[in-house]
Amino acid sequence: MPGPLAGIRVLDFTRVLAGPWATQALADMGAEVIKIERRESGDDSRGFGPPFVAAKDGSSGLSTYFLSANRGKHSITIDLNTPEGQALARELAEKCDVLIENYKVGSLAKLGLDYATVVARNPRLIYCSITGYGQTGPHRYSPGYDLVVQAMGGLMSITGEPDGEPMRCGVAVTDIFAALYATTAIVAALYERDRSNLGQHIDLGLLDVQIATLANQASYFLGTGKAPGRFGNAHASVTPYQSFATKDGRMIVAVANDSQFASLVKVLGMGEMADDPRFKKNAQRVHNRHIMLPLISERLLTKTTAEWLKELDRAQIPAGPVNTIDAAFDDPQIDARGLVVEFPPGNHGSIRVAGNPTVFSRTPVSYEMPPPELGQHTDEILSRLLNKTRESIEELRQKGVI
Repeated sequence: MPGPLAGIRVLDFTRVLAGPWATQALADMGAEVIKIERRESGDDSRGFGPPFVAAKDGSSGLSTYFLSANRGKHSITIDLNTPEGQALARELAEKCDVLIENYKVGSLAKLGLDYATVVARNPRLIYCSITGYGQTGPHRYSPGYDLVVQAMGGLMSITGEPDGEPMRCGVAVTDIFAALYATTAIVAALYERDRSNLGQHIDLGLLDVQIATLANQASYFLGTGKAPGRFGNAHASVTPYQSFATKDGRMIVAVANDSQFASLVKVLGMGEMADDPRFKKNAQRVHNRHIMLPLISERLLTKTTAEWLKELDRAQIPAGPVNTIDAAFDDPQIDARGLVVEFPPGNHGSIRVAGNPTVFSRTPVSYEMPPPELGQHTDEILSRLLNKTRESIEELRQKGVI
């Protein structure tokens, strides 16, 4: 069964994470993605490592970072600094429904690949730009990376222990969120195109995304005028909602309402706390957390994580172990949901990556191609889409264009 985006062709001028994550999502849903890469080094993330997956033929290994965000794509190498390379890119854009780029503002205009130039040749093109700070504003020409934006956007200030230093998230969440916003916007623009028969420009800035995804923490500030602080693994507005030590490790208990709290203290053998006016309602528990949490913490130390989780699950109380990543992948739920994708053995052996979490009832996501070797599909794409002959392709290669 073809994916929901079958028949959509995407020209991918992105590298590292935010852009590639978006185009990978589109590929998973059936779109044909053509990834334009530099001739010598390709996507920057091809060099991010170690670790690398070794090649059987002795060639360069594949970065596990690159593998995480580039399955399902065709790789074509073009030197965009040459007039011939720019012309090839414009020809390809005429054959595509979507173009995604994450160059610094103004860079592609110098190459004749900006929105205004390209859409003049293909008015139905959806052109998505992902940059650090968007196409407008005083920072628009500055380079932006996830870590910088996590700091500038306030995320680091609310991440980490209260008495520790601000911390970044363990995953580049701003990049990932930007990719998901981009994917949503592209699909919406494609839907709108069916009515208007016109494409449009999508302008996404990482800092914009970071501010938008502060969610309740942004509302906390906008509603009170006070900047929220760090609570470590606890929650500023809900408690008990945090990690706790057990007899043999740590676990999470995430009580989100008064009924769950009553069930929790009953399981802990402390049922009287449910009627204590200091703890009966969430707002009271937040105010008196300094009294309540030591009592709960002391009781949880009396049994192992597994013992507590069995009892808490029986009582339908949200809880879970604090897993390492290897333990997370060992959970049978991950296997049941098909979240590990393994591609057939090739030059780099069997490649395993984390899959797409979206489950469609009729048009499932598919994993047709492993992450590509650099320039693996150059000849095929130029021949199939642009009708280039073998001789003309070889001439371009001799000139250093591809």
